[in-house]
Amino acid sequence: MPLEMSREVFITCAVTGSGSTQDRSPHVPRSPKQIADAAIDAAKAGAAIVHCHVRDPETGKPRRDVHLYREVTERIRAADVDVVLNLTAGMGGDMVFGPVESPLPLREQGTDMGGASDRVEHVRQCLPEICTLDCGTMNFNEADYVMTNTPGMLRAMGGMMTEMGVKPEIEAFDTGHLWFAKQLVSEGVLKADALVQLCMGVPWGAPDDLNTFMAMVNNVPEDWTWSAFSLGRNQMAYTAAAVLAGGNVRVGLEDNLWLNKGVLATNAQLVERAVSIVSNMGARVLGPDEVRRKLNLTKRAPVKA
Repeated sequence: MPLEMSREVFITCAVTGSGSTQDRSPHVPRSPKQIADAAIDAAKAGAAIVHCHVRDPETGKPRRDVHLYREVTERIRAADVDVVLNLTAGMGGDMVFGPVESPLPLREQGTDMGGASDRVEHVRQCLPEICTLDCGTMNFNEADYVMTNTPGMLRAMGGMMTEMGVKPEIEAFDTGHLWFAKQLVSEGVLKADALVQLCMGVPWGAPDDLNTFMAMVNNVPEDWTWSAFSLGRNQMAYTAAAVLAGGNVRVGLEDNLWLNKGVLATNAQLVERAVSIVSNMGARVLGPDEVRRKLNLTKRAPVKA
């Protein structure tokens, strides 16, 4: 299809993620206060959306405790800067198999499998504008770890998100994930004006070469809104590529720890660099209220405890 550059672009900052990055940079936030402060700083730097995971405040390891999400949400909502909140719902689908000759039982360390309602309970209580829906199962970097999202689980979770009035952000790590997301829309599980994040370069999903990237872009329906990111040193290159291909951008410490070679970044610095790239390309960076209108989002307070 012919490419048309985006002239109005929103920036998402993924502030911490669930990877084992907490000991590789002092800037990766761990506690709810640190995560919220990083999100607020990113918003002040120009991010219209902040995408948040939560971690154990002491160890930095990924968690999915509702009280941690609630504290992050309440701190961000109470801030003196507005921002669209995007909470992950990707946790609770982790399977770590045993040795190759005896894969069962699953290894207790690293395995975390929850039911559909359990995996979205923090979304129900916190009511962010957006939450993520990882639209497929895949091998995910580590040798015996599988990110598990069955069709039945995704139908259930997607339906709950839609019923809550929270917009799912489809996380597509390969073209098959887009194929299934379109099926969810056709079934009415997700609304037609879908939002998708193209996740490039995540082992072992879609590699971040431009041919694969354009295959992903060309599989996004014209009436959907999309954003994209890549990892590490390719993060800023894909900021430019996404704008050129007609999309929006994501940066942040979930995907990349570095500002320059040998220089560890903060989330705000990565957002500032993305703002500079987008602006220098002649596009305008959208603010949170503009994004809410564009994506038909509703800002709400968390459910009272």
